[in-house]
Amino acid sequence: MSTNPVRLRFLTCTLSIGSGVLVPHLHAFASQDFAPPPVTLASVYDDASVDLADYWVSEKYDGIRAYWNGKVLLTRAGNVIHAPAWFVAGWPGEALDGELWVGRGQFESLMGIVRDGMPNDSEWRRVRFMVFDLPAHAGAFTDRIAALKTVLATIALDWVKPVEQWRIADEQALAGRLREVVSAGGEGLMLHRAASLYLAERNDDLLKLKRYRDAEARVIGYVAGKGKYEGMLGSLEVQRPDGVTFRIGTGFDDQQRRDPPKIGAWVTYRYAGLTANGIPRFASFVRVREESSPPIRTPL
Repeated sequence: MSTNPVRLRFLTCTLSIGSGVLVPHLHAFASQDFAPPPVTLASVYDDASVDLADYWVSEKYDGIRAYWNGKVLLTRAGNVIHAPAWFVAGWPGEALDGELWVGRGQFESLMGIVRDGMPNDSEWRRVRFMVFDLPAHAGAFTDRIAALKTVLATIALDWVKPVEQWRIADEQALAGRLREVVSAGGEGLMLHRAASLYLAERNDDLLKLKRYRDAEARVIGYVAGKGKYEGMLGSLEVQRPDGVTFRIGTGFDDQQRRDPPKIGAWVTYRYAGLTANGIPRFASFVRVREESSPPIRTPL
């Protein structure tokens, strides 16, 4: 591995966010094209306060949230997703909320496909739009499930599918389904209140359940590696939306340690609860957040 002195100095320096010197991150979606679509946002599942009889349950897909506004396909931040014309041909004039997905554990591959401004037809043949809601429908979620199936049956496209929804009897059954999905390479589960209307806000009508929690933080500096990571990234210095700073030192492959996320980038990390001081415990890097709008989640 080459040891560029400038690069080493860059890695060794921990840069304060207050310095105002931020290296711009090249996002997959370079500019905001539309106002962010009004989407429902998920809260974290808390078994102490949830009556499972009130909810439908589905798999949580490790994909890219996508919103069809009746004309174009958008990210949650309002950027146009440049899908091939055939991919969206014949889609309905009403809004669809869902996830672009190519399979369990294939997020990085999906990002390579979706971030390409000149869509590759053969690669897009792998992509599925897994639809979980009809934002403009005025009924409860149970009614929207039936309406969604009717809408998608009408367009009859193999790459546009309704997300399968199940009823879960109790906590034991929910834990069993979570183990089943995760052991097969899935990310977790989503719980959607059956009686809920579609509301563009974060509330307990939509809940996510994963084996580990995750959140986002902004990169504010680097700590140089030692030993086998000499000349590479040792850990990221990051800052949560609430201002708390901490370090992420695991979850990186060697290429990411040679070329770490840029200063100012938002990254997703996984953690196992919080310490007594409110710091994420066992924080591990997952990925660079590929949309430009800052997150609002704070670890729980």
